[in-house]
Amino acid sequence: MSIREMREPTFLILNALARAKHHGYSLLAETKKLSGGRVTLQPGSLYTTLDRLKEEGLVGDAGEEIVDGRLRRYYTLTDSGATALERETSRLESNADAARLSLRTRTVGGIA
Repeated sequence: MSIREMREPTFLILNALARAKHHGYSLLAETKKLSGGRVTLQPGSLYTTLDRLKEEGLVGDAGEEIVDGRLRRYYTLTDSGATALERETSRLESNADAARLSLRTRTVGGIA
């Protein structure tokens, strides 16, 4: 994956997969939970993102099974995906640290 800002749905998907393998429906639920309900992925966008992440080598296949007559495909985080998630986590922490510093040194009215 190139060094660029990661979109929040991608971050949430990788975050969910860092904890355990998931199938599509469980990823929808887990990403919603991880975002505190702010992000609700639709199945179409989830699978489009998973296809892209597989192409980029960040996510891999982790098997499949038939449950109630329906195929469940499982996905897992690859080592490259873990590296990308760690890099994005560091970027977000750095931005948050800079914002906290700015807020601590903030002057009223914006005049230094």
